[in-house]
Amino acid sequence: MLDDDQLALMQQALERRLATLAGLDDQRRDATATVELDQTRTGRLSRMDALQAQAMARATEARSQQEIRRIQAALQRMAKGDYGICPRCEEPVALERLRADPATVLCINCAAAAETR
Repeated sequence: MLDDDQLALMQQALERRLATLAGLDDQRRDATATVELDQTRTGRLSRMDALQAQAMARATEARSQQEIRRIQAALQRMAKGDYGICPRCEEPVALERLRADPATVLCINCAAAAETR
């Protein structure tokens, strides 16, 4: 089980990452804007590059939204007092694992078992 200082450090790390992701929102919005298909202004290869960049930006946005949801869920677990406890086996999640990914849910054994399914 985490002590109060460790829990506070994890919360700070999660909140910093959430703020970083929120700060990138404007940049992502510009990158996912509709690509203009005006052939008189843009060559075919340039449009293809723009469409590829747009697709990559959308994929990045989807990953960012998924990470935001994971962070928000971790903060909710903290508020409920469930943070750092594996919901499958109800054993503590190792501090090293939480330091590597403060939004992680499962202990290493349950995560490994879930990957092999």
